[in-house]
Amino acid sequence: MIIVTGAAGFIGSNLVKALNAKGIYNIILVDDINNSNKKNIKNLIYKKKFSINNFMKIILLNDKILSNVKCIFHQGACSNTMENRVNFIFKNNFVYSKILFDFSMKKKIKFIYASSASVYGLSKNSTENNNNEDPLNLYAISKLMFDNYVLLKSNNLKNQVVGLRYFNVYGPNEKHKKNMSSVIYHFCKQSKHSNYIKIFDKSHGYKAGEQKRDFIHVDDVISVNLWFMNNNKSGLFNVGTGVASSFNKVANLICSKNSKLKIRYIKFPNNLRNAYQPYTKANLKNLRNIGYKKDFISIKEGINRYLNEI
Repeated sequence: MIIVTGAAGFIGSNLVKALNAKGIYNIILVDDINNSNKKNIKNLIYKKKFSINNFMKIILLNDKILSNVKCIFHQGACSNTMENRVNFIFKNNFVYSKILFDFSMKKKIKFIYASSASVYGLSKNSTENNNNEDPLNLYAISKLMFDNYVLLKSNNLKNQVVGLRYFNVYGPNEKHKKNMSSVIYHFCKQSKHSNYIKIFDKSHGYKAGEQKRDFIHVDDVISVNLWFMNNNKSGLFNVGTGVASSFNKVANLICSKNSKLKIRYIKFPNNLRNAYQPYTKANLKNLRNIGYKKDFISIKEGINRYLNEI
């Protein structure tokens, strides 16, 4: 039995799809299904699905339904980087995670969870240690809190525990995230519905459109998750491509497919200024050193795939 939380979400649904492709169907989906995300699980094969609250009750009651769990992929969270309700984000991103992690420790179940590169904030050094951590918003703080909780427990671990610090993930099934969808999703969508791709003007010391991100295709993120399921390694690891691409580069790659497309620079929003990462780039040394050797999808190939999918 495998548990996937956030199973109707962006990464969770792609993960279940990949498990199905490997002939794995004995899966419990955990998520709050609604009109915006139910399409993501429409064609998936699984054994059961539970809402978040119902699953928490099962965990706390130690229900026998969970007696044969091999691995928990914890992808569920409030992913809104602009969320300002402290209690809401604390409950969803820390308390919920803590209950699942403690359960996995008690039952000696593999626990692979989604952390976030947002914990690095304005730091350009993304090596996985606390000297480089500088969260800028409640979302990033909640992710770092859980990383630190796991770290405190690491000396007593008898099960595999892996934290994956995702960089800027893009790909199929992110439409329901709306404003929190990737920049690449929004650029691709704009290319289909207008003659302009809108990019932030200069900010944070960067020229217009020269803010850079480490964009990683969701297929690569899934590949890393599945690798850890099959390799008994523990720790906290960055999951990006190790390449930082400017918004201008991304937009120009999309524009190269349509000669009518133009770039239009828009004023940087004031409400984002103090909670925004203008530069991200994954240091992959630790991930490579433990044996993950697969090449990552280039930004050019990833965009071509996405344009065809959209």
